[in-house]
Amino acid sequence: MQDGDIFAKVRELVAEEHALRERVMKGEVSSQDEHERVREVEAALDQCWDLLRQRKARREFGEDPDSAAPRPVNEVENYQQ
Repeated sequence: MQDGDIFAKVRELVAEEHALRERVMKGEVSSQDEHERVREVEAALDQCWDLLRQRKARREFGEDPDSAAPRPVNEVENYQQ
């Protein structure tokens, strides 16, 4: 997956998150369903950002960015800030 593909996925996930919030405001989806899906979307976004950081680091150190791979959600969700 190339950087452009990852950024496209980020845009798609952000659009989905905004659409979910709009649908809950209109009463088309329950706030509980929205909350669960938003958590999934946020986890997927975290994976995308992590993958982009991995690719950037590999480039900086002369390694192949295409060898970077998405890490499991439980791993990226437990990073210390």
